[in-house]
Amino acid sequence: MQNHSCIQIGMSLKKISYILLLTIFHACSSGSSKSADTHSADTDSTALPPVVETIAELPDTMYESAKKVKFNIERTDTTSDGHISSLTDLYATAPGTFTFRQGPLRQADFGGRITGRPSEFIVDWTFHTQEDYTETSVGSWGGGTGWTGQPLYVEWPDSILGAMKKSGAVNRDFSGKEIMVGSLFGSVYFIDYTTGQASRQAIPVGNPIKGTISLDPTLNGNLYVGQGVPGKRPFGALAINLFTNKQFHFFPEDPKAQRRWGAYDSSPIRVGQFLFRPGENGTIYKLVAAAGKLTMHTALRYTVNGAAPGIEASMAVYANYGFTADNHGNILGINLNTMRPVWMYTLKDDIDATPVLAIENGKPYLYVGCEIDIQDVGSAKFVKLNALDGKEIWKTDIEGRRMNIGKKHFDGGFYSTALLGRGNAEHLVFANCVKNTSGQNGALVALDRKTGETVYQIPLKYYAWSSPVSFINEKNEMFIVTGDCSGNLYIINASDGKIITSKRIGSNFESSPVVIGNSLVIGSRGNSIFKITLK
Repeated sequence: MQNHSCIQIGMSLKKISYILLLTIFHACSSGSSKSADTHSADTDSTALPPVVETIAELPDTMYESAKKVKFNIERTDTTSDGHISSLTDLYATAPGTFTFRQGPLRQADFGGRITGRPSEFIVDWTFHTQEDYTETSVGSWGGGTGWTGQPLYVEWPDSILGAMKKSGAVNRDFSGKEIMVGSLFGSVYFIDYTTGQASRQAIPVGNPIKGTISLDPTLNGNLYVGQGVPGKRPFGALAINLFTNKQFHFFPEDPKAQRRWGAYDSSPIRVGQFLFRPGENGTIYKLVAAAGKLTMHTALRYTVNGAAPGIEASMAVYANYGFTADNHGNILGINLNTMRPVWMYTLKDDIDATPVLAIENGKPYLYVGCEIDIQDVGSAKFVKLNALDGKEIWKTDIEGRRMNIGKKHFDGGFYSTALLGRGNAEHLVFANCVKNTSGQNGALVALDRKTGETVYQIPLKYYAWSSPVSFINEKNEMFIVTGDCSGNLYIINASDGKIITSKRIGSNFESSPVVIGNSLVIGSRGNSIFKITLK
C-alpha cells in the first residue's frame, strides 16, 4: 500500500509514542487520589506533545467548482479563530481502531495478517444484544447492528485500565482489550475481546444507532455517538465519558439546519483540538474537544442548486482539508481551518459511501462511488479525484438499477466504502456493488487504480452493503473478506477474484467489520456480534 513517507514514519514510531503516552498517564496518576472522571481531564491531547506532522498545511483557496455551493458559516466560539493547532494524525498511534475505517484517510488499513492461504472461518464467540421490535413511525429495528455499524477496538493502557477498574467503570475481570459497538436496539455495547463477555454495562442512548461510533484517539475517554432513527424525541448526537459511563453532551435537532432530518450516521473524526461531525441535516459541525467536554465552534450549512443535502458518509481528512459526500451526489473539499469549500465535484446520485484517500507518488487522491437512486435505472459511478483540486482522474460506470418491491425501494450501486489493494493487489481498488439486475444480486468489483478499468466483477450470493477488509500473508498475498445482506461471509483471493470459501454465519451483514490480527469482529442484524478467525 502506498503511503506518504511522513505517515510511514509516524507508524514506525508507534511503539515509541505509545510508551511515551503510557509514561504520561502513569505520571498523571501517581500520588493522586482523583476520581476516574477527574483523571480523564489530565489526559486530554492538549497536554501531549505532537508525535509527527503528516504534511504541511494546505492553502486557503477556492476553485471555480466551489462557487456552485451556497454556504453560510456560523461561528459561535469567539475564543479561537478555528485554526487547527496540529496536523498530527492522532489515530496513527492510538492503540486500536477508534473510528470508521481506521483513521482520517479512511483506508481500512487495520493491519490484518495471516499465515498461508486462509480457507475457513472459525467463530470464536457470539455476543447477543437486546432486541426491540416495537413499531414506530419509522419502522421497527430489533437489535444487532445496521449500516455502517463497524465495531471499534481499543487496548487500554494499564494506567487507565486500573483507574477504570478501581472506579467500577469496567468489570474487575476485564482483560483490557475492548470491543465497542452501537446497536439498533438503541444502546452502546462493550465486549471483552478476549472472552466475548460484557466488559461493562451497556449504555442506552435513546434511539437506534446505525452508523459507526467514534472513540477520541487521545484516550481522554470521550465516546462520540450519533442516533440514526428518531424512534422518539429528543433525537440527535451525543458524547459519553467512558470513565464514568455517563452522557456529558447532547446536541438535539438543529432549528437552524436547512434540512429537517437530524440523524448522524457519519463517524466523527478528530483533527488537532477539533472534532468534525457531518450531519444528515445539511450541516457540518466543528467542535472543540476536551476530556468530558464538547463546545460548538463553527457550523457550515450549504446548499447546491437550492437544496440542502444530508451527509451519511464519514469525512476523510488530509492535512487541513476535509472531504465529504452527500445524498445529492456532491463531493466537497473543505478547508477545515476556515470551513470554507475549496472545490466541489458531483456524481449526480446519492453517495453514502465514505471517500477513501490514497497517497500515490506523494499526491492525495480520492476514491468513492455513488448509488443508483435518483436515476432509477442506469449505472453506479465510481470515481478517482485529485484531492487537492477535485479534478477527475477517471470515472467508471457499473451497470445496475434501483428495485421497487411493493411500497419499498432498494437502491443499487455503492453503499460499500472502497478498499485499497495491498501486497500483490496494490494496483487495484475494491468495493461491493448492489446490482439488482437479477433479483437482489450484487458483486465485488475490482478496478485498476491507474485507469479505472474493471478488472473483474465477482458475483456474490446476495447484494452487499458491508465494506470489504483485507488480510496479507507472509508472501505479501492479499485476501479479501466481505459479507453480504443474507449473512454470508466470503474469503476472496484479491489478485484474481476467485472465491476461496463462503459461509452463512449471520442473518444480514449490513455492517462493516473491524480487523484485529488474523480475526475480525462484525455485527449482524437481529442480535448478534461475532468474533471470527481466519484459518
